[in-house]
Amino acid sequence: MSVSMRDLDEIFQGAGQKAGLEIWRIENFRPIPVPKSSHGKFFMGDSYVILKTTALKSGALRHDIHYWLGKDTSQDEAGTAAIKTVELDAALGGRAVQYREIQGHETEKFLSYFKPCIIPQEGGVSSGFKHAEAEEHKTRLYVCKGKHVVHVKEVPFARSSLNHDDIFILDTKSKIFQFNGSNSSIQERAKALEVVQYIKDTYHDGKCEVAAVEDGKLMADAEAGEFWGFFGGFAPLPRKTASDEDKAVDSHPTKLLRIEKGKAGPVDADSLTRDLLDTNICYVLDCGIEVYVWMGRNTSLDDRKSASEAAEELVRGPDRPQAHIIRVIEGFETVMFRSKFDSWPETTNIAVSEDGRGKVAALLKRQGVNVKGLLKADPVKEEPQPYIDCTGNLQVWHVNGQEKTLLPASDQSKFYSGDCYIFQYSYPGEDKEEYLIGTWFGKLSVEDERASAMSLASKMVESLKFLPTQARIYEGKEPIQFYSIFQSFIVFKGGLSDGYKNYIAEKEIPDETYKEDGVALFRVQGTGPDNMQAIQVEAAASSLNSSYCYILHSDSTVFTWSGNLTSANDQELVERQLDLIKPNIQSKTQKEGAESEQFWGLLGGKSEYPSQKIVKDAESDPHLFSCHFSKGMDNLNVTEIYNFTQDDLMTEDIFILDCQSEIFVWVGQQVDSKNRVHALTIGEKFLEHDFLLEKLSHEAPVYIVMEGSEPPFFTRFFTWDSGKFSMIGNSFQRKLTLVKNGATPTVDKPKRRTPVSYGGRSSVPDKNQRSRSMSFSPDRVRVRGRSPAFNALAATFENPNNARNLSTPPPVVRKLYPRSVTPDSAKLASKSAAIAALTATFEQPPPAREVIIPRSVKVSPEAIKPKPKPETNDNKENSMISRIGSLTIQEDVKEGEAEDDEGLPIYPYERLKISSTDPAAEIDVTKRETYLSSEEFREKFGMGKDAFYKLPKWKQNKLKMALQLF
Repeated sequence: MSVSMRDLDEIFQGAGQKAGLEIWRIENFRPIPVPKSSHGKFFMGDSYVILKTTALKSGALRHDIHYWLGKDTSQDEAGTAAIKTVELDAALGGRAVQYREIQGHETEKFLSYFKPCIIPQEGGVSSGFKHAEAEEHKTRLYVCKGKHVVHVKEVPFARSSLNHDDIFILDTKSKIFQFNGSNSSIQERAKALEVVQYIKDTYHDGKCEVAAVEDGKLMADAEAGEFWGFFGGFAPLPRKTASDEDKAVDSHPTKLLRIEKGKAGPVDADSLTRDLLDTNICYVLDCGIEVYVWMGRNTSLDDRKSASEAAEELVRGPDRPQAHIIRVIEGFETVMFRSKFDSWPETTNIAVSEDGRGKVAALLKRQGVNVKGLLKADPVKEEPQPYIDCTGNLQVWHVNGQEKTLLPASDQSKFYSGDCYIFQYSYPGEDKEEYLIGTWFGKLSVEDERASAMSLASKMVESLKFLPTQARIYEGKEPIQFYSIFQSFIVFKGGLSDGYKNYIAEKEIPDETYKEDGVALFRVQGTGPDNMQAIQVEAAASSLNSSYCYILHSDSTVFTWSGNLTSANDQELVERQLDLIKPNIQSKTQKEGAESEQFWGLLGGKSEYPSQKIVKDAESDPHLFSCHFSKGMDNLNVTEIYNFTQDDLMTEDIFILDCQSEIFVWVGQQVDSKNRVHALTIGEKFLEHDFLLEKLSHEAPVYIVMEGSEPPFFTRFFTWDSGKFSMIGNSFQRKLTLVKNGATPTVDKPKRRTPVSYGGRSSVPDKNQRSRSMSFSPDRVRVRGRSPAFNALAATFENPNNARNLSTPPPVVRKLYPRSVTPDSAKLASKSAAIAALTATFEQPPPAREVIIPRSVKVSPEAIKPKPKPETNDNKENSMISRIGSLTIQEDVKEGEAEDDEGLPIYPYERLKISSTDPAAEIDVTKRETYLSSEEFREKFGMGKDAFYKLPKWKQNKLKMALQLF
């Protein structure tokens, strides 16, 4: 498409240069920018052009253009908005998707930009604006529809507007009522509450009472009685009558129209195929509720405007009020457009280049406009991060038939391609131990053992009350979290299970199971000591790659080979992996291009091999979908949620977070148990259907994430508030609490130690000091993820007669909080004896959530000095733990004293009890103890405030209940 500056409105120069929203209102046939402070405010008599710019992980910018037409806008203004949208697309290089939005029938994508809703106001440019803030408050009634985004429409303030199917908001001067029709869903009610919050903040400055009225509750309910009082008292509601807006769109046969010289003509064809579309022509694909305008790359700006006008004319009649017009450019068609065709090739012959954007950028640059956003951006290069605490405890089981066998720590990172494995990883979370339970399927593993592994893993998850995150991982598709947990990972050819042996016997396939005295070649890969792998490959020269290092051995003859494109870091990893594969054997170093004859002889002779590194799927921009089965397990209903946030995750539903290279299936706490067990099936069906046509691998990692136990590598895609999922009730009840209270209830959580860097363990020595013997000797004690200082401390706890191997977890050291070890313990002994006795009964955590990693321990250097009198190892350890607990409490007491006066009023204990005759007013009843003075707090609890809040929640609750504070 040829572009000249006179074709483009100068107001669009520099648009779309950075992520965000830009809005223009049509005034006197010109687009006028709308200030950010007025974004989301639309007038019924106006037309608008809206540009949404999104920054992709690839570094590129994506543009979506919408033009919104108010119900009272003039035809001239609507036509101008449509034309200006085409011009804006041309100014952006001609690749944006363009949408026509009609008031009351907006797309979910458009509404997601203005969460929770838009409420168009009366008036417009031609009639002058009506400023609501200058008017007396007027009682209004709104109807709300939508489960994921909310369509809000003002309806007449009359009983006849109400019905049993929808949700209504009555906005009065002093109170906002939400009326929930008996046939509405919990999710719809919860979303409507977001509109209530919006009205409360926008029109009442956040100072207004909120009430929820359930359809069917009569005058016996005070708030229901108040609500019905506005309508002259309660009376049965009429049945909902079908309006033009509610009528289902008649089935409309899909028609393809060719646009030439502004005229539309039908295209005759037995079936819709991509070959029907000519790059020099514009087309209209009429699908009824959706009308697509397809614009060939070689069409002119005038041709595109004519095609848009033809589509407008097509839907202008009164019988198509809900029709959406979507304009797409050749080469940048949406998934929905492509799905309308019987066949669409995976790749097209057209060369989509940067020419369009380059030409536009050159034109604008001459005008002095910053054109950075129009030029192709370099992909953002980031080292992948595991986003998980890597200091936890790892256990691995080998699956053989219907049984699983726990592997010794020395073998738990050595897998076979013909076998299946189960791993359980526990690590410190925000306020409790978190668990990840996963299955790993080798490429040559048999289906029966895969099913057995999944069944056994599911039972492990169930035994932990469904709290762990569950993962299904295939060989070759391992995510960074998996590698970081295992640190060093080796995959051998063949298998040890009966299933694999039976399979090769039936197929009469040679057994290639790894043998230490045979010939074997390993490709070494990874980013560092905390993420390195050795993968056994075919022992042939063609398996080499210039971008990797390799280990080749034949019994006691060992070679290491370094490709010309490898780094010193890659070569160091070879040395580290060699200690695990062939320890205590001297290797012969081989450089690419200077190999010995013996080396080539073991590989069967020289041959060509590649030089490009194996690149895994890059992390793509995530998409969130609501999913459920309907009419059987083969029908998976999927709805995409645009511009998603944590609030979109409803506790009654199952959602999929699609990151392309891996997917997460999030299961709400109130999902029916019958549906919960199908979570993995939903994930597999999602991969199979590939709704976004992303060429998803069926072997992509799938995680099952339970609400309330979300791992950090899931929550990183959101602005996360864990307190929201700690609330009781369904989605509606939770949000009603938030709307009434004005904020998320504070959830008391014990403070954890600062987690180590997600990138790895801090105990890894400096590179220059590393050696294979010191790093990987099986006799060397290693504590996962500890600093050298902590290792020195931990060493005093270890029994030298019970040496642990590399991957054995550190000894269990619990942070104790003795209730009588404070400066005033002698005075408080009689008062705290009952509490101390109670504490002793729950000093040990519940078995299913046993703490494996010690929490942050405050200790002075004197704490680790040896005692003068001899003690056994057990006594020494117990004595050390007791001293650490004592020192910690003393420090906590001091901190608690300093923390007393945080602006909170102080009340005596008697006024804070539930049974008090003179209870303290206007306090947070869930945290009564915070209003005690320092002295009275220690008298009742036997510790400082800081120490108290570092206790696990369940311990705090038991102490509170014992003191009748709640």
